[in-house]
Amino acid sequence: MIHSTIARRRFLQGSLAAALGPFILPSGLRAGTTANDRIGVAVIGIGRQGRGLLNGFLRRPEVVVHAVCEVDANRLAAGKKAVEDHYGENRPAGWKGCAAYTDFREILGREDIDAVVIMTPDHWHGVMAVAAAKAGKDIYCEKPLTQTVAEAVAIMTAVREHGRVLQTGSQQRSSREFRVAAELVRNGVIGKVARVETAFGGPGVPYDLKGEEMEPGLDWDRWLGPAPEFDYNSELSPRGIHNHFPNWRRYREFGGGMVTDWGAHHVDIAHWAMDQDKAGPVEVVPAAGENATHGAVLRYDGFALTHVSSGMGVSFFGGDGEVHVGRGRIELSRGGEPVARFHNNEQDPGGLGAALATLENEYLREAAVKLARSNDHVGDFISSIRSRQAPIADHETGARTVIACHLMNFAYYHGQSFKWNPAENRFAGGTGDAGWLARPMRGDWKV
Repeated sequence: MIHSTIARRRFLQGSLAAALGPFILPSGLRAGTTANDRIGVAVIGIGRQGRGLLNGFLRRPEVVVHAVCEVDANRLAAGKKAVEDHYGENRPAGWKGCAAYTDFREILGREDIDAVVIMTPDHWHGVMAVAAAKAGKDIYCEKPLTQTVAEAVAIMTAVREHGRVLQTGSQQRSSREFRVAAELVRNGVIGKVARVETAFGGPGVPYDLKGEEMEPGLDWDRWLGPAPEFDYNSELSPRGIHNHFPNWRRYREFGGGMVTDWGAHHVDIAHWAMDQDKAGPVEVVPAAGENATHGAVLRYDGFALTHVSSGMGVSFFGGDGEVHVGRGRIELSRGGEPVARFHNNEQDPGGLGAALATLENEYLREAAVKLARSNDHVGDFISSIRSRQAPIADHETGARTVIACHLMNFAYYHGQSFKWNPAENRFAGGTGDAGWLARPMRGDWKV
């Protein structure tokens, strides 16, 4: 199994680190180089999204799930049972069953775990991802990557310094329609783009729910972790197995509203298409009107991104045409006339695949810019663990996307324009407030 070579890998890392500095071991020097090796995985967070990702990893023959971690006893038991039922009679060689933890730190010390999958509420992402990187684990972390700008910077630093692979759960990068849209823009099919629009809900709001009676079986203190201390409310952590996305993401103390939730998806695609994966906005302008929830503008070198309330998802407006893209939808127009589109089966019976094939064949066959291709976000992460090459939504991609979303939220929260230095991830020109970039953490938690 893969953990049989971990000791050799860590010896190499320790003996070479002083001479080489931060690095990623090339393929052949890391575990997972023989046909029988399997990547040891632990999944942290067994809510609706976590269950889906757990099943995704269980279906991969090159992976073995050794542990699950969850603070709700019912969800924890369900996660452990799902793993053990999946393997059933076909237990992987050397597998000792699925361990169940309420404290993620117990996972990080296990030699048989090579990668962790972080599916917790946003306020835990930074703490867990940085700790996992320092422990020598590769990381799949759900989007938005962090709850603060400071945490995003800390993740970028930790992943680089410890030579880890991190895949951000920005799954739209592994969908063909978004790649095609980004390639159309990057190859100048619609000319120079000066305006981009991203459509999603509004910013986070201050937490204001009343406390409820606590049921047994939930470690509420551990659910809160680094977040401020509040009485339990089921809107934050519904008890047991539930099939909806809990509303903690609405509140600034635990998430960033839809600006960081759906915004992390759509701003990410805007960055991909506009070649901003290693850059970011240079100025942020708030929306007009008090208590506005849409209309903030991120200004980049050469274009502006506006947050709008409705649209397909991401829209690019160029001198020669427009590209609009959303999940399962795409449209290209040139000179004011639609060229190819798919919105739904009733209006466009040819199907999404036919529209994408037309766009690729007519406009991208000889394209100078070919973006990374993935049709399996989990599979792309696993391939990167093997190859030690960056996945399609790596740590810097996810960090810079969420930083842009946090900056957008600052415009709503504080109603101020400010300038930003994306190279140094700090405010510029005497604007902004450095206190916005981090948050106090409860107890001894830190990144």
